Amino acid sequence: MNSRLPASLTLSFSGFSQRGGCTDHHSDGWGIAFFESDGLTPGRAARHFVDKESAATSPIAQMLRTYPIKSHNVVAHVRKATVGAVTLENCHPFVRELWGRYWVFAHNGDLKNYAPTLHGSFRPVGSTDSELAFCWLMQEMAKSHAGVPSVEELSQTLAELVPQISKYGIFNFLLSNGQALWAHASTRLHYVLRQHPFTQVHLKDKDVDVDLADLNGPHDRLAIVVTEPLTTNENWHAMAPGEFQVFVDGVPTGCVSA
Repeated sequence: MNSRLPASLTLSFSGFSQRGGCTDHHSDGWGIAFFESDGLTPGRAARHFVDKESAATSPIAQMLRTYPIKSHNVVAHVRKATVGAVTLENCHPFVRELWGRYWVFAHNGDLKNYAPTLHGSFRPVGSTDSELAFCWLMQEMAKSHAGVPSVEELSQTLAELVPQISKYGIFNFLLSNGQALWAHASTRLHYVLRQHPFTQVHLKDKDVDVDLADLNGPHDRLAIVVTEPLTTNENWHAMAPGEFQVFVDGVPTGCVSA
């Protein structure tokens, strides 16, 4: 999720977590990271929860389904293991620090024979191709900029780096540093834009109807990006294969060439 103002994630996470072993087979761990702030400016630090248990049955996930999360940027993931064992260190999203900010990353896909050279301070803790790709992205971004770059500069750098990974396989991912949400659709991603006037929505993975006006105010605006739509009655946009979007303040700022 990317939001103009700190927004609630209770509804989306309640439906999304059901895909971790209940309505889908992604039961090999899960995780969530969300940036919090005391005011209107997105924070630099993120709360980070991961569990090797399925999201549908995890006590931590149950706690978060009722926790009043309010955030500008959220990255969540339910895992179907393809590379790496079902262990805590292999659960997404992964977190690293760069330029005095936390960065969080989650990947859906499978990279074949991917073995980049890592020579900086970013090293994987686990054994997934996903964390390896994240470490390489962080390493190359740190090399490309001497100081803290703008969101636009970061977007252009990432657009140049992403094809160097995606050529190895499926590389759907979400990345955030608290300022923006970057989304790359190697094969399949969808997003929906929500703003005033908010309407009632029906969750796809849970028989629940919720009036979004009860959760959001007239100045709220947010974007939800997922592999498959979370609701059955909203206008979800399918991203094209190879599409790379940057979301700021709850809207896509434009497709970046990758």
